[in-house]
Amino acid sequence: MDFLRFENQEYFYLFLVIPVFLLVFILANLHRKKKLLRLGDTGIVDRMMPMHSVRRPWLKLVLFMLAFSSLVMAAVNPQLGYKTEDIKQTGVDIVVALDVSRSMLAEDIRPNRMERSKMAVGRLIDQLENDRVALVIFAGSAVTQVPLTSDREAAKMILRTVNTESIQIQGTAIGAALERSIASFSRSEAGSRVIILVSDGENHQDDPLPVVERAREQGIVIHSVGVGTSQGAPIPVYQNNQLSGFLRDAQGNTVISRFDEPMLRAIAEKGGGIFQAGTGADIGLNRIMQQIREMEQQEFETAHFSEYESRFHYFLALAIIFLVLEFLIFERKSKWLNRIKLFDVS
Repeated sequence: MDFLRFENQEYFYLFLVIPVFLLVFILANLHRKKKLLRLGDTGIVDRMMPMHSVRRPWLKLVLFMLAFSSLVMAAVNPQLGYKTEDIKQTGVDIVVALDVSRSMLAEDIRPNRMERSKMAVGRLIDQLENDRVALVIFAGSAVTQVPLTSDREAAKMILRTVNTESIQIQGTAIGAALERSIASFSRSEAGSRVIILVSDGENHQDDPLPVVERAREQGIVIHSVGVGTSQGAPIPVYQNNQLSGFLRDAQGNTVISRFDEPMLRAIAEKGGGIFQAGTGADIGLNRIMQQIREMEQQEFETAHFSEYESRFHYFLALAIIFLVLEFLIFERKSKWLNRIKLFDVS
């Protein structure tokens, strides 16, 4: 089955220039008529200019606009059809569970825990080869933001849009995040499956350890990264993208957020993975990636790669034809052609 797509859709806006061409032509025509009327009666003027043609300028305009439209379509580059080939891939299925709770805005690491984590996860995705990756984000609840995919650019694009407003329910439910991460493997055929938990570890809503045990029973390895410092930092509060203060508790005291190392370490130990304190540029993900590379690579899917064929050259050829025709047609009548009278019965 064939599909049609346009490679450079932004060039469609050039079609808005066509009405401008038409308006300029009409205004020029009106100006020319006014100048001719100054010479006298239109009948007399017509007899004085026997080779003048009314239709030919319009025909030339139509041909010019058709040539311009064809050039625009060539720039848009319609692509039609596809071909597929089956390629067996081997790799590991990785789910990154990223904490997006407000405490991740703390600036005990620069620029803040959230941005440092997103940059490091983006670099991790760049290191993937034939592996598939999924992204789960969580605060008081968890959602799958990116299902398992081998499309690294799409995963990174969505990762860049994630922020603390992505989850409406605030809190930190690590257990729910791990549940959602396990569910992300529901269609996975890979034997090697990994969850990387990236969080400050301040779990306020559930006990994640029973979930970790269920994951291990299914052969899933869980690594954890603790983002932040033991000294902690206050949690900024923003209004209209402006810092308005820091989060306070019921007694009016400024809340200091510290990452919970014991909880995150316990998750990694029970999950068969490793714990990393995420204070460096890579927040420890490079070492975790080394561990993943030592896992057995499993064949998990047949990839279908589609290749669209460009059709711009057809429109380029049409543009050349219309321009040649426009060039060959003169605005004045041809004396030679004017002698041909196919319907002269005299």
